[in-house]
Amino acid sequence: MTNGKFISYLRVSTARQGISGLGLEAQRTNIENYLNGSEWTLLKEFVEVESGKKSDRPQLLEALKLCKATGAVLLIAKLDRLSRDAYFLLGLQKADVKFVAVDMPTANELTVGIMALVAQEERKSISTRTKNALAVLRERGIRLGNPRNLTPEAAKCGRVAGVAAIKNRADSFARDSIDRINQLKADGQSLNAIAKTLNQEGILTATGKSRAWTARSVKNVIDRVNSS
Repeated sequence: MTNGKFISYLRVSTARQGISGLGLEAQRTNIENYLNGSEWTLLKEFVEVESGKKSDRPQLLEALKLCKATGAVLLIAKLDRLSRDAYFLLGLQKADVKFVAVDMPTANELTVGIMALVAQEERKSISTRTKNALAVLRERGIRLGNPRNLTPEAAKCGRVAGVAAIKNRADSFARDSIDRINQLKADGQSLNAIAKTLNQEGILTATGKSRAWTARSVKNVIDRVNSS
């Protein structure tokens, strides 16, 4: 049984198909058949008129952003509707967004997983070659490492880098969330009302918590974006 939150992505290659709906209804039907008889929530449907050869697709990027914000699974009718670019598919794994192609439900494992294994093997090969090279240097009596890495100055640099990484993650989350918040502000909603709406929509907070938005956390996002 298919349970959980989903976001569907439909794509056609030509403007004519987009206007007429040719191809879209078939994709929509396939998705509905996949979900039929299960306890599920379809948060939103995204439709794009764009060639599959292009990875820079606004509607797909918005769909991925919403998936990341809500923890939903990206649902597509056919694998080739997502992308024919293997590099782009592998990027989904890095973006930590789950997806299912209803014509091949295990494609996220068979396709992305295989590519990830190949990349992992390459990393292992590089690691092995590096270790072997370092072993040769040690045998030659060459001192490895840099004593300066143990100094208080180096430790301070590490702390600064850690703080910067946290700030970058917070900035990224704020940029991903601000569009929806601005929409709600434009509708005249207060900070408390916006927080309530975000919780109802299942939007996760910066810490990945569900239904944990408050007026303060909404204001923090707004202030962070305005100050950047």
